Amino acid sequence: MLRRTLSMALAYRPGGLLTAKIHLKHVSVATTEGYAHRPGGAQGHFLAEVEEAERDHHLELTAAAFRDFQAGIMPAGPGAREVIAAFRHVDQALDGYTAEEPKVMDSDRQLVNLLRNQAQYLHVGAANYCWFKDPAKALCLKLAGTPVTADSRPMAGLCDSARCPQATHHPCHRPTWAENAERTKTFLGTIPRGHTAARERARADLARTLRVLEEIDTAAASPGPAREGT
Repeated sequence: MLRRTLSMALAYRPGGLLTAKIHLKHVSVATTEGYAHRPGGAQGHFLAEVEEAERDHHLELTAAAFRDFQAGIMPAGPGAREVIAAFRHVDQALDGYTAEEPKVMDSDRQLVNLLRNQAQYLHVGAANYCWFKDPAKALCLKLAGTPVTADSRPMAGLCDSARCPQATHHPCHRPTWAENAERTKTFLGTIPRGHTAARERARADLARTLRVLEEIDTAAASPGPAREGT
């Protein structure tokens, strides 16, 4: 009852329904509308439009990563092997469609259809892509001790993409990791010598960042399934 009272107090203010959804941590705005006795509100439609735009954006990012794969620029990170396998499957499926075949779909349209399943699992991080296919494997949920349910979502604040088996790093993420390396080096130089624990933590973070950068560079230079005409 307290949550319902709070939701109604928030929802009837300007922009309040979405605010109530965030503060009450509802997965769907429809739940918040039910709490606030405002089913089918305009903000629900707005959120649906936002989610549709996010799906389109994730599909574009997935297609860009696939084009990199075709050009021989591989993803890096713990989840790279699974993503490469998915992209290889899509690449093989595209081989079955040639321009000479009757009633064949446009190649871009066909590519979108083949990548849609992969794109639905994509969550965009500040320095990685999270392919949240299996919540039971998500490192962030394990670190938080959160029970895995059908509504589980990745927790970006606890993301450690260098260790999570569903995270990948791509060339577009390199500038973020490079900037972090420079900042960590600068920070390491300001720590007094007596603060051994702090210096060790900074060194570990720097080593982790440099390792990720090396993996991104190595994967980008790996021989891949480059095809003529792509």
